[in-house]
Amino acid sequence: MKILITGASGLLGLNLALEASGARYHGQHTVFGVVNSQALQTKAFTVIPCNLLAPGAVERLLDQTQPDWVIHCAALANLDACEADPALASELNTEVPRRLAQYVSRGGARLVHISTDSVFDGLRGNYTETDAPNPRGVYSRTKLAGELAVAEADPSAIIARVVLYGWSMGGKRSLAEFFFNNLSAGRQVMGFTDVFFCPLLANDLGHMLIAMLEKRLSGLYHVVSSEHLSKYDFGLCIAQRFGLDASLIKPVSVEDADLKAVRSPNLTLCVDKLSKDLGTPPPGIDSGIENFYQLYMYGYAQHLKEMLWKSK
Repeated sequence: MKILITGASGLLGLNLALEASGARYHGQHTVFGVVNSQALQTKAFTVIPCNLLAPGAVERLLDQTQPDWVIHCAALANLDACEADPALASELNTEVPRRLAQYVSRGGARLVHISTDSVFDGLRGNYTETDAPNPRGVYSRTKLAGELAVAEADPSAIIARVVLYGWSMGGKRSLAEFFFNNLSAGRQVMGFTDVFFCPLLANDLGHMLIAMLEKRLSGLYHVVSSEHLSKYDFGLCIAQRFGLDASLIKPVSVEDADLKAVRSPNLTLCVDKLSKDLGTPPPGIDSGIENFYQLYMYGYAQHLKEMLWKSK
């Protein structure tokens, strides 16, 4: 299969591109990774520079690659940046997915659109795909609008609500890296005791998305860990597995953190629909953190950092 992955320098896009082009699939996938502001160097997949906001860029990209599958990971995901520039957030998180879905459906390819757990307000948790979203900020509102736009333009598309962690090219893109970097340096950090989520390792998420495409699933799915915990407890798990000082993690309430963008307290999602349709549940917390640790021991984190493109 030819797979086109947007946002291929980001946390999910890069790990997904490497997994899809890796040994597990015995070379059966040809991967094109679309990047914009952050260039990268790799022989694992074909890197395509492209500004998805440029007029006609989406159409030219699809004509150039002729993909069988498109996995749209690119987004403006920084919450404060979305609050500061709602128009840009809307263009990237709503209008680009709309155009992509329109052209993908016309060409006969299959689309996976990546959304977020934060379309919910987090006031009760254990949300299913049939529960009504209630986004609380610009990022969440534009991502929900993107979901609706994709569903209208391409009813056969997969819309995956996710929350993830993993190793990134810059080393600072995920909560797990935040805890690992600071604890390794002996720095004290905060851990929210009243914010709950279902984090899934990016590499595991990548394999789940490919399995969903192989099974020809369509529609809305929660693709997160089968278990949940607080962000404070997540930090403790990282500290324990890496042998770091867990006492450096200060348990605090999110209400005392003085954050600019509002956070939803309970974003636990139900994965029963995905488990039934895929025939297997997503990995749990311990499994994901063990894989995160093993990747580090294999030198994977350093390998990603070496992929940063450096001009001569």
